[in-house]
Amino acid sequence: MKRLALLAAIAMALSTVVIVLGGTPALAHGAMLKPGSRTYFCWKDGLTQNGNIVPVNPACAAAAGVSGTNPLYNWFSVLRSDGDGRTRGFVPDGQLCSGGNQTFDGWNLPRDDWPLTHLTAGADFAWAYNAWAAHPGWFYLYVTKDSWSPTRPLTWNDLEDQPFLSVDHPPLTGQVGSVDAQYNWRGRFPSGKSGKHIIYSVWKRSDSKETFYGCSDVVFDGGNGEVTGIGEGGPPGGSPGACTGTYRVTNAWPGGFQAEVTVRNTGSTTLSDWTVSWPTAAGQTVTSVWNGVRVGSGSPVTVRNTDGNRSVAVNGQTTFGLTANTTGGSDPGGALTCSSP
Repeated sequence: MKRLALLAAIAMALSTVVIVLGGTPALAHGAMLKPGSRTYFCWKDGLTQNGNIVPVNPACAAAAGVSGTNPLYNWFSVLRSDGDGRTRGFVPDGQLCSGGNQTFDGWNLPRDDWPLTHLTAGADFAWAYNAWAAHPGWFYLYVTKDSWSPTRPLTWNDLEDQPFLSVDHPPLTGQVGSVDAQYNWRGRFPSGKSGKHIIYSVWKRSDSKETFYGCSDVVFDGGNGEVTGIGEGGPPGGSPGACTGTYRVTNAWPGGFQAEVTVRNTGSTTLSDWTVSWPTAAGQTVTSVWNGVRVGSGSPVTVRNTDGNRSVAVNGQTTFGLTANTTGGSDPGGALTCSSP
């Protein structure tokens, strides 16, 4: 009898453990990479050679002064486990950039000197959202009204009422547990915008109530994803890298061709990531890419770095190749654009 009682007690304990473990959802982690969120860019801004995080950008330094440097190491954790996709009426005014998560209060500071991504209103864009810990879900992108000012706390009334872009379970690429893990999609910015704005992102998981919130500071000035404000004003970073993409046909045959794209670092610091995009000409279909990772399909063609060629020294270059079928010519359908966060 004692043995039966002991076995019953063990079985009950094990069932309790299973229930507890089964009822605790695994946490996702992630943040907007393109256009970069405040937490992501401030993490990049603060990186040093010995692995410490020492922000150089004045706004990033001020945020760390409020919240400490731990949020910089956890730049992918601006979340609410009870969010369930809620926005207005759930996240308080003035706390949108932290999602109401007090750990990230410093990122709510109303300032005019956060790192900026330069964009073109109405343009198509290759979006990237980090998935350090990946989970399925939806992404909703809002933009500030023309009346918004960067020198006052962001409120829900400062945002346009509806998302200008919604994305349903986009594809995941890269190695989970790193910056390379990304949800990628194509989408246009709203037309008629100019000057500085905030793009506000909401990532709602479909397998739990966990929801992520983030602010990406942008300026609609005709740019193509260039970033300023990272590492400017002192060591260790220097100004962020800039790059160009050059396309040349290396071989051709009836119905197809091979081409090579050269990525050059034209900036003042080493590139840590790059993405090249161009429109395909009528009748062309890219069939393979090597030394690069293709994002999506169709036109435009978007290729980002591999782990092996992500780093490009100042004045240095790297290449990737491709093959394509064609019923016409072998030239691209328009100019190549290259960007680096």
